[in-house]
Amino acid sequence: MGIKRYTAFKDNTITNAFKTNLSTRGTGSNMGRADTLEVFSIFAQANSSSNEITRTLIQFPVSSSDTGSTILADRNDGKIPASGSVNFFLKLYNVAHDQTVPRDFTLEITPVSQSWEEGYGLDMENYSDLTYDGTGSNWINAKAATAWTNEGGDFLTASVYSSYNFSQTFEKGTENLEVDVTDLVEQWVTGLAGGGVVDNYGVAIFLTSSQESGSKRSYYTKKFSARSSEFFFNRPVIEARWDSSRKDKRGSFYVSSSALSDVDNLNAIYFYNYVRGQPKDLPNVAKNPINVTIHTSASGGEKLTAAGSGTFTYLNAITGGWVDTGIYSASFALDTTASIVFDRWFSGSVYYYTGSIEPETITPTSVFDTTEYIASITNLRSEYFNDDTARLRLYTRQRNWNPTIYTVATTTIENSIIDDVYYKVFRIVDDKDVIPYGTGSLNHTRLSYDVSGSYFDLDMSLLEPGFAYGVKLLFYINGIYDEYNETFKYKVIE
Repeated sequence: MGIKRYTAFKDNTITNAFKTNLSTRGTGSNMGRADTLEVFSIFAQANSSSNEITRTLIQFPVSSSDTGSTILADRNDGKIPASGSVNFFLKLYNVAHDQTVPRDFTLEITPVSQSWEEGYGLDMENYSDLTYDGTGSNWINAKAATAWTNEGGDFLTASVYSSYNFSQTFEKGTENLEVDVTDLVEQWVTGLAGGGVVDNYGVAIFLTSSQESGSKRSYYTKKFSARSSEFFFNRPVIEARWDSSRKDKRGSFYVSSSALSDVDNLNAIYFYNYVRGQPKDLPNVAKNPINVTIHTSASGGEKLTAAGSGTFTYLNAITGGWVDTGIYSASFALDTTASIVFDRWFSGSVYYYTGSIEPETITPTSVFDTTEYIASITNLRSEYFNDDTARLRLYTRQRNWNPTIYTVATTTIENSIIDDVYYKVFRIVDDKDVIPYGTGSLNHTRLSYDVSGSYFDLDMSLLEPGFAYGVKLLFYINGIYDEYNETFKYKVIE
């Protein structure tokens, strides 16, 4: 899947700005549950020696006590990877408006150090100090009857917390905010176990101290969509990204070649232990190593030597490992002339599985390969519910495949496996990319493949129901990205 989003469950804009009559400040104003969040600084009002300032508070679901799908629960359930294998990005989306937009400014993102209430103020126009039933955070109070230690909010800005403070510079002023906050999120998760130094009270977003109070220049007004926004894809989120692709080379296994390095000669193969359609860890192996030997027959036969991924020393057995529930993998290089070999998976004296591999030979060529492909998603349905997670299978073949009558009569069309394929999802009605291509260092939308071809898992809860969506594919071949011209369409319903 490689991507999951956690929408904010609480946000607010707090301010010390003047009320409409310009006589007193709206320091008690509460703007919780508004559809926008604001950050601004207005310099040197005639009746004050200090700037008018607004700051944004925002909190995301981490623990079981928070609202919505939580990061900790999903990690415990294996829906997102362990620490070190996933990155978290804070994403806020710009709101276009008819007021002045500041340029060339920097927003700081820093942890809040105490709990606070969202409130029900909706008091962003007149700053009339509404708090309705007395709840809600504002410039003075973090919540009802509980003041901030410092007016304007309490934040972890000391140097000891520098790893958990972030910033983004806005040149035009209309950019979205997107910052890698992995270190902070992992601290929030660790804190739940009593080992962290930062608890999850969310983050504050504000201008730098010089831009708030000392530059003799106004920065009015930067707006972001709030969690109450009517626009589903513009609500503030923390987005988890990771490379979930599995490259099972059982169907595209190449024998060792002197034209390749030791690493490039390695082939990863997988063993999937499914019981009644569900993945199950092997009872006597669990997450421990598992051994693999390569033979000339399914019953054992001659044992072939293979270079393991750890030492590249020729061994009789390769050490494999646990990948996910019920899934084990081993990587090795193999030098053989056999047309078919058999992999036998075992621990101690117990053999669990025997598979087969038909090795191919890599032949260097002086011709640059410009092969084009035809692709289709073979199991795509016309509709999905928004709580579905669909495993979509990709079929690809060479465009210039031109069978003879003999070929059609005696063989099936070969499913060509492309090593690197990426997907994106966009909304049909307005071409909005809702899951952009995840290329680069994280590769979070890269397809997996096995002996049956490429596939990817798509979590429909990432998408707003009631709309049609399109899937596009991006092939990475010979160092070049090439977008496939066909769109695969479906609709998400409730």
